[in-house]
Amino acid sequence: MSMFSAFDIAGSAMSAQSQRMNVTASNMANADSVAGPDGETYRAKHVMFETQAQSTHYGVGGVRVTEVVEDNSPLRMEYMPNHPAADEDGYVAKPNVEPVHEMVNMISASRSYQANIEVFNTSKQMLMQTLSLVSVHSKT
Repeated sequence: MSMFSAFDIAGSAMSAQSQRMNVTASNMANADSVAGPDGETYRAKHVMFETQAQSTHYGVGGVRVTEVVEDNSPLRMEYMPNHPAADEDGYVAKPNVEPVHEMVNMISASRSYQANIEVFNTSKQMLMQTLSLVSVHSKT
């Protein structure tokens, strides 16, 4: 395993978690919208991850986002008879975003991102200590 593998693995995880946080922020921002830019009701989105192989010798080499998928669960129907977007029964279709679930998802992504920063920093410190030991031994 290369000395820099930990940097690659932590970096891929930080990138994936950053994308997860962006998608979650988009879900939160649209939680109460009636229609998106295309005129349709916004649907919650979720990030799908997969492991990526580093090589055939070392196994897992990180994570990547494979796709962002729309949640097909039913939209929330709110009774608002005076709203211009209300159907004939007075209901307005609202996004299928659950703010509590989105906050949990955001906290989880943020903690995972922070943990990978720690991996990155610890690997950097170990590499620096190794280089300083090599430097000391090469002078003697």
